[in-house]
Amino acid sequence: MDSILSVRNLTKTYQSGNRLLTVLHDVSFDLHRGETCAVVGPSGSGKTTLLGLCAGLDRATSGNVDLSGSRLDTMSEDALAKLRNREVGFIFQTFQLIPTLTALENVMVPAELRGHKGACERASELLDQVGLGERMSHYPAQLSGGEQQRVSIARAFVNRPAMLFADEPTGNLDTDTGATIEELVFEINETAGTALLLVTLNHELAQRTGRIIRLRGGSIASDTLTRA
Repeated sequence: MDSILSVRNLTKTYQSGNRLLTVLHDVSFDLHRGETCAVVGPSGSGKTTLLGLCAGLDRATSGNVDLSGSRLDTMSEDALAKLRNREVGFIFQTFQLIPTLTALENVMVPAELRGHKGACERASELLDQVGLGERMSHYPAQLSGGEQQRVSIARAFVNRPAMLFADEPTGNLDTDTGATIEELVFEINETAGTALLLVTLNHELAQRTGRIIRLRGGSIASDTLTRA
């Protein structure tokens, strides 16, 4: 199978006072196109750090990441930004919407950065798909948490990414709203055939993916398939 993400001997250390703190140690795995994978483990095990390195949001101390055929450690910040815009969608726990833009405008931003002429039409279709067809002209402050996360899901898929990174996408939502968001993420992801790397503390959410990587102390403790 064709790998969309290849991680090799990834290590990340930080200076903490007079000592070095190793957050990730010698992590290696591959994720294939269309595959879904959850990264789980206790707080402080390196989950979010790993996601950030895989997405090119941070740089490793050693090791390398290959994303969609591009080796991230050899790329400039501008090249990384272009790669993310072209190949990657993000869903964060904190939504990260631009407060001065409407729901429609927020979804359009990644497509407009790529110069897509059909940005408005594509964004409108996705907002309809996530159930916000009547709320397109609303600003983030006029939307509930669940509605804001729906906007961020639409934004994540607007450029038809090959890879989706999700960091605790239901973490700031109540149980019922979180369940609705969970369904939307997996439904749209499956339709689009996008590879998904999901960081979560939610065991039930992790079980929805086809594979679970468990981190402990910055290393992979287990890597198991949840279904054939």
